[in-house]
Amino acid sequence: MRPINRITPALPVHAYQTYQVVAPPSTHWRPATCTEVDCAAYQQGWKSVIDETSDLGQRQAYYIRRESGRRFTEHRNEAGLTVFEFEAGQRCFAPHQVRLDRPEVYLVRAGDFRGNPTGQVRRHANAADWTEDFAEHQGRLADVIEKG
Repeated sequence: MRPINRITPALPVHAYQTYQVVAPPSTHWRPATCTEVDCAAYQQGWKSVIDETSDLGQRQAYYIRRESGRRFTEHRNEAGLTVFEFEAGQRCFAPHQVRLDRPEVYLVRAGDFRGNPTGQVRRHANAADWTEDFAEHQGRLADVIEKG
């Protein structure tokens, strides 16, 4: 890991404020419908080719015929496998999910990288409020520097 090079602050930690925007990673997901994810099977229909000579294939075919609730036609192909053809506009068998958006968090903390001596943290509702607060703070600093 690279060392962090920082300028030694001229003032004590309590004389500083830290403005921070945190953008949490989108790591959370929720189940989604075929229409939410533009599922090609939903839009165009699909085929499932099942080998009913295996236990798994028999269970799959039973589920499709008796429990799936989907509309289909079926026939055998030249290899003797069962082909189920599903029409468009119905939920496919694949599980879909979408990433949850996690909005940015706009913070103002007392202190700097050395710590937050008062524990004060303000959370702004939106970017505009945070930007306005930051601009006002910069204006106050400019006034102090101008006065000397």
